[in-house]
Amino acid sequence: MMMKKYDFQDEAVDWLFEKTLASASKKTIVLNAPTGSGKTVILIKYIDRLLAVKRNLAVVWLCPGKGDLEEQSRGCFDYFLPSRQSFDLNDALTSGFEAGSTSFINWDKVTKKDNKAITENEKDNLYDKIKIAHNSGIKFLIIVDEEHSNNTAKANDLLRYFDAIHTVRVSATTVTSTDVEYKEVDEEAVIGAGLITEAISVNEGVVMNSAQDDAILLELADAKRKEIQKAYKDLGKRINPLVLIQFPNGEPDNIKAVEQKLDSMGYSRKNGMVAAWLSGDKADIPDNLVENDSDLAFLFIKQAINTGWNCKRAKILVKLREHSKEAFQIQTIGRIRRMPEGHHYNIPVLDMCYIYTFDKEYQTQLMRGLDKAYIPSRLFLKEQYKDFTLPKELKDEDGDTVDFATVYNQVRNAFVEEFNLTGDRELNKQKFTSKGFKFGEDLYDEIVAGVVTYAKEMLDMKASLDTVTPVSTTEHGFVLRHVINDFKTILGIPYETMRAIMDRLFCFKYKNRDKLLRLNMREYYAFIINNEHEIKDVLRKLIGSISGQGRIRQVKEAEFHLPVEELYPYDTAAKDVELYQHSPYEGYSSAFVTSNCRKSDPEIDFEKHCERSNDVEWFYKNGDKGIDYLSVVYQGTLGNSQSLFYPDYVVKLNDGTVWIIETKGGQKGKQDQNIDIKVLSKFYAFKDYAEKNKINWGFVRPMNGELYLNNTEYTKNIEDSRWVNLNNFF
Repeated sequence: MMMKKYDFQDEAVDWLFEKTLASASKKTIVLNAPTGSGKTVILIKYIDRLLAVKRNLAVVWLCPGKGDLEEQSRGCFDYFLPSRQSFDLNDALTSGFEAGSTSFINWDKVTKKDNKAITENEKDNLYDKIKIAHNSGIKFLIIVDEEHSNNTAKANDLLRYFDAIHTVRVSATTVTSTDVEYKEVDEEAVIGAGLITEAISVNEGVVMNSAQDDAILLELADAKRKEIQKAYKDLGKRINPLVLIQFPNGEPDNIKAVEQKLDSMGYSRKNGMVAAWLSGDKADIPDNLVENDSDLAFLFIKQAINTGWNCKRAKILVKLREHSKEAFQIQTIGRIRRMPEGHHYNIPVLDMCYIYTFDKEYQTQLMRGLDKAYIPSRLFLKEQYKDFTLPKELKDEDGDTVDFATVYNQVRNAFVEEFNLTGDRELNKQKFTSKGFKFGEDLYDEIVAGVVTYAKEMLDMKASLDTVTPVSTTEHGFVLRHVINDFKTILGIPYETMRAIMDRLFCFKYKNRDKLLRLNMREYYAFIINNEHEIKDVLRKLIGSISGQGRIRQVKEAEFHLPVEELYPYDTAAKDVELYQHSPYEGYSSAFVTSNCRKSDPEIDFEKHCERSNDVEWFYKNGDKGIDYLSVVYQGTLGNSQSLFYPDYVVKLNDGTVWIIETKGGQKGKQDQNIDIKVLSKFYAFKDYAEKNKINWGFVRPMNGELYLNNTEYTKNIEDSRWVNLNNFF
């Protein structure tokens, strides 16, 4: 079967082929190609050409576990290259790897814990077959498809065992570095070939001052779907556009509400126009889902559909709000960018794709995903450092108590002092209003809207539409919970305590006489949500005013190990990249030490100092949250709560001495650049921890191009004698 010819695809094939055969090429070859550019076709052409000259070569095509990508890729391979041998994992385990063959393997089947495919006690396991192939003189070429999806320590160990002549990594979000061969397929060339849409429209049809009601998005999406469907019909084509509705968390209540709205619009599971692909559940998905004439009009998705899924009639994405902590993946946009017949129609409505969302967090995540300033890169710990340990502290949840009356009075007094409030609630309302607080029963917000040609242009989109939404205590309950959850994080107290404090200060439902406002329920919701940032400012000032309390002595202890793998931001624009010899991780370089990687100036200065130092064996950048990282308990600033502090760096010197370092903002002239309001609490907790465990430590801050360390008594002024030049220590 002949494959359609596109110049940019042939150029990519030529480049892959030449890099594979060139003796001077680096072992890892990376191809960054936009979703919809035909990565599968590029790889098939490349394999066919390579196997024609490499007779003793076996290709292993590794695919992520989600989306049945290995079955799709193998089916495409067999369609275009019926004379070539293709295997799946079961074939490989039964017959082994043969020269001239291509094996399609799902990552999850060989990397998940307790999987029989790689159990050492299984006679014919995967490692046995790899060893047999090596002994018979077969060489391996590894292709890692959608390479961002399975870059783990266990997957890395498997790749090492294959000992391939080259590993070819392919994705729309690959990472470049100095130790790989790298090529990026130009998005403009893919658009010019007609394979993906000419533009992306965001929130088309949302009007100024409209309500942020997800039902509006569903109606707009359906109207656009019908408009697209009619345009296809006018061309004599039976193409039924598909709407993807994304639920980040897949919460049952949200799914039910959307189903009810769609049912009222005439679409349901019963009539075959709605289906769900959530957490692997595909029971009601028709066999012809990806066919252009499938009747299915709306598909519910979570994240499983991000990778490798190919349904070219998908044109519209509706992203609903669930305040998900899960990062949005750029690949989801690719699901709606493909052209159903591989060419443009010169009809704007057909040559565009459409996104509808009120979720500003989603927009932020999307823009971060599109931002080529940095890309997350997974690095692996060098073998010789896997036994390093330090003691760490964990919170003792049993002793984490809060005296409600004390905390309530502290928060109330903070508002009273900040705004000069009194017992007169109407006067208080006027004082709040004069400081920019909003009152009423509507929620005020803004959203992004517009049209872009290239995905990266979404980085420059600005909020352009104001929205005004009447409060619904049912629909906006999760928004209120999200905001108050942020409040409790600032104060370090339980959610229930924070909610009760806000209720008693501002809501009518409690009869306490010392409340500052007496708002009805809708007014209360609007007050908290609309004035989120103003309230946070008050709470942060409260924390700063009482920072430096004594630390809790009763803590839990555990053992810290350097993580086997780390995900660090990599600066793709970094120049003159140099490998850092003093990092415990393979491949760590100066491209991980830039402001584009979200490193602060003190962190950048400190890492460069460590890399230059002849005293340093290695330094490790600690994480800022999570059970895997080095943590120290310090006294919460309200009540008796405990909080965790994660020091920035662990440094081991050549003489075996270990230092733990926290970097902070420095000093310019007489101006203190430190912005951490809890600096005193952390300093003295860190001091107690270090003295108890007999570990060297210090806070490090920059001034006038030099770094200074303090581990005695904290002072803001770095000119004070307690701040000593870091060179005196290492």
